Amino acid sequence: MQKAKLPLTIDPYKDAQRRMDYEGLISASQLSRLGESVGNVLSDAQVTLSLELDPQRLTVIRGTARIDVELDCQRCGNPFKHTLDCTLCFSPVANMDQADKLPEVYEPIELNAFGEINLLEMVEDEFILSLPLVPMHSAEHCEVSVAEQVFGELPEELASKPNPFAVLANLKKN
Repeated sequence: MQKAKLPLTIDPYKDAQRRMDYEGLISASQLSRLGESVGNVLSDAQVTLSLELDPQRLTVIRGTARIDVELDCQRCGNPFKHTLDCTLCFSPVANMDQADKLPEVYEPIELNAFGEINLLEMVEDEFILSLPLVPMHSAEHCEVSVAEQVFGELPEELASKPNPFAVLANLKKN
């Protein structure tokens, strides 16, 4: 099955009544904010979305989004490929004051002035939020070996330096 480009915006209320499903791609070149947050965006984003009404008659947007990015390992400094895989579950609100009324399972998403949702921004925000805080290779793929990682021990040159707070210890004695 060939995937098509997704629309930039959708009307969630009309699409939920029609139980619309979207499956397509967002071009890597359109994800500029994500590109600034990672070393490189390696693929187009693969997105699937389903719009429906839940038993409470709330509009719900469910789906998944997946993309490959290049991150810099914070242990060895070399780039590595990482897949961002997001699960989406949103309910649109006219303003964020209405967000408190939503059930906890739904993440609020604010409608624009035309009553639509910008799909590009929604998916890109989820990718940015799913980035690891400290990106690292798995231990077996990292160039820094376990033997080179020292925890709790200071190198000798640092241990032999005088403590700058030793003067305070003398003041405390007097």
